[in-house]
Amino acid sequence: MVENPQNQHYHSGYVALIGRPNAGKSTLLNRLVGEKIAAVSNKPQTTRHRIQGVITRAGGQIVMVDTPGVHKPGYLLNRRMMAAVHDALMGVDLVCLIRDASVSTGNGDRFVLDLVKQSGKPALLLLNKTDRLADKSKLLPLMEWYGSEYDWRSVVPLSALKGDMIEVLLQEIIKNLPEGAPIFDEDELTDQPLRVLVSEIVREKILQTTGEEIPYVTAVVTEKFEEVRPDFTRINCAIFVEKPSQKRIIIGHGAERLKEVGTRARHDIERLLGHRCHLELFVKVEEGWRDKERVLNELGINEG
Repeated sequence: MVENPQNQHYHSGYVALIGRPNAGKSTLLNRLVGEKIAAVSNKPQTTRHRIQGVITRAGGQIVMVDTPGVHKPGYLLNRRMMAAVHDALMGVDLVCLIRDASVSTGNGDRFVLDLVKQSGKPALLLLNKTDRLADKSKLLPLMEWYGSEYDWRSVVPLSALKGDMIEVLLQEIIKNLPEGAPIFDEDELTDQPLRVLVSEIVREKILQTTGEEIPYVTAVVTEKFEEVRPDFTRINCAIFVEKPSQKRIIIGHGAERLKEVGTRARHDIERLLGHRCHLELFVKVEEGWRDKERVLNELGINEG
């Protein structure tokens, strides 16, 4: 158990991670938790579920809520994703606005900032991807502009990819959480079931493997998760796409691409489970699935 959780200086609470698509939210979440619990890719809007990552330290416990990248709602899928952002902001103790410090400020950044302002919550500003800045002094105008827009509890420049300033960030988050006992047990990393984590891993490998060939129209659901033995699990995942041409792209010539996705995913899944697994992937064409309540419900992408 957590050492001396009744100590009056122990802090715990919920923290929302919010930012534009591709700001590095899921990479940071995985880095903080130390395990792969959120899909990571170089494509925007990768996160669809509010995945809670639990980080426990001697001085406190952080429950991170990863939100979809803030973007203009279009499909029913997008509207549900944005509802998840608003829902997350309402139920947390602290907001972390993560911003890609290597790109110029745009309307999307101002929109995210406005969401933080509207929430009125205590907030930290995280300037991510500092590893891309050869001249760190370029952070100063950014810090000055954001500092004039909101009363941040702290500003933390960091690199989620490289792990720079991560311990400093953890200390700042814990310091700004209310005093209280742990919310989860020390050995818990997330509230998400393994079936969801498996789906996230498979979808990540699809995005990485297909590169720019396939648009953001894939979804994965774990249809079978059978623990055959304590050291062996049988898993079947369905991959949803909207067109037969997209199915062909994912499968690839002679099914080579689908095999590559499966091999990469199985490696990460076995590391997550701590034992061997058999993974089967099926590609299903479901035209317009992003606007179908039935499919979104099956995928676990709910209203806020």
